[in-house]
Amino acid sequence: MNFILSKFMWQNGTRINQYIFAIILTIPLLSFGMIQGWLSPMISLLQSSEGPSPEPFTSSDISWTTSVTYITAIIFGAPMGYLTDRFGRKMMTLATTLSLIVYWQIKLICLEPWALILARAIAGIPCSACYIVLPIYLKEISDIDLRGALGSLLILNRNIGYLASYVCADLLSVNAMLWIGFLVPTVVFFVLIFMPETPEFLVKQGKIDEAKTVMAWLRGVPTVDRALEQEIDGFVRVEKQTKADTKSVWGIILRDQPTRKAFIITLIIKITQQFDGYLIVLIYAGFVFERASETISLKLSPNKQVMLIGLVQLLGSTLATCIVEKTGRKLLLVTTSFAVGVGMMILAAWFYVTSNGVWLPGWLPVFAMCLCIFCDAAGFQPISYIIITDLFTFQLRGTVSAFTNICAKLSNFVQMKWFTNLCELIGIHWTFLFFSIVCFVACAYTTFDFPETRNKSVDEIYGKLSRRGKKGNKVAAVP
Repeated sequence: MNFILSKFMWQNGTRINQYIFAIILTIPLLSFGMIQGWLSPMISLLQSSEGPSPEPFTSSDISWTTSVTYITAIIFGAPMGYLTDRFGRKMMTLATTLSLIVYWQIKLICLEPWALILARAIAGIPCSACYIVLPIYLKEISDIDLRGALGSLLILNRNIGYLASYVCADLLSVNAMLWIGFLVPTVVFFVLIFMPETPEFLVKQGKIDEAKTVMAWLRGVPTVDRALEQEIDGFVRVEKQTKADTKSVWGIILRDQPTRKAFIITLIIKITQQFDGYLIVLIYAGFVFERASETISLKLSPNKQVMLIGLVQLLGSTLATCIVEKTGRKLLLVTTSFAVGVGMMILAAWFYVTSNGVWLPGWLPVFAMCLCIFCDAAGFQPISYIIITDLFTFQLRGTVSAFTNICAKLSNFVQMKWFTNLCELIGIHWTFLFFSIVCFVACAYTTFDFPETRNKSVDEIYGKLSRRGKKGNKVAAVP
């Protein structure tokens, strides 16, 4: 490994290796985006007698195909944090990429209902791992002033995967698209074999010299660089403190005041992001287009509709990558959560008013829907992953990521399962209003309780959280 790294060492101070490494690391999530995007334009074709399957899919087959990924994601996601801390970021990234290869290989061999359901069940592995392992890996190979921009590449590449699937489904044969899907993770798997483990995990394993070599490669500086040695010494000190602490990981999270506060902040932001309604808007975009076409000329095929949505997502995540290190996490989270809330409120109002026979322009719900999707991709969604790596030390990131991922997948399952029933019970307008209220609550909570984490170490963030806790205690003590 040292020989390979030496071939790409600059020695003059450059961070090009961090950018290249980050792009490679996020390609598995691009592949998972293709998995998720593939199904949307294919459902009607799979149910057709002229489709690629030897037998048409039934409604029950489609139901299992769309939902089984979230079930297995919860099962596989539960131990993912422990496995990431036990076997390393690189090993689990390779395992994740291998599961993507197996998914596409099954579909290349057979597209019968049982085979596609099996493939979608295996997709539960990257459905969890991509959002647990990759953010940790990215953070630990990024300099402090790059971790937001490089972390936002996760959602950017996933949305590229979505759009790639939509475009390929419109232009290519089913078999050609499956081969493209198979080749992407296969090539990346062999590239990742030659990529290094993170310096922080190497320190945890006691491989101090190798950690210095990797960090020097990432920064393009000599291994004797003073700043580099100080940072490695900091990792060693934290590792020794962790080993000396007799409390378990959950003991630290629940008993240490600033860590507990950081965990609560992360959990609230993650759950509110899942219940901001973006997933429902994506799934029911066709319904919104259909209703809008009643009053305006908006005749788009289903494939063109999902391509438009994919483009809006991609533009939003591109913006996040460009500005997250300039605006900071807090401002971006506050503004985008507020904007998604406004979009959901417009949708709620439009559906309510038009259901009572009052005319409103058809472009309004399309605008609101695009606003929600754009702003969720531009801030609310990527920040919810970035803050986990900002707020916790490398000993805790895996556990917190796994737990919040389980909560996220449960939230997705609840929405997928009960949204239609809830709309029938109280009406679609009240459902969208609920999403709007969730977004405004998240906006208010972020404004008052979320600490800015840009360019700050975990110690600096926890110092700020500790001071807030002391102020709160003093106020509570006043008679």
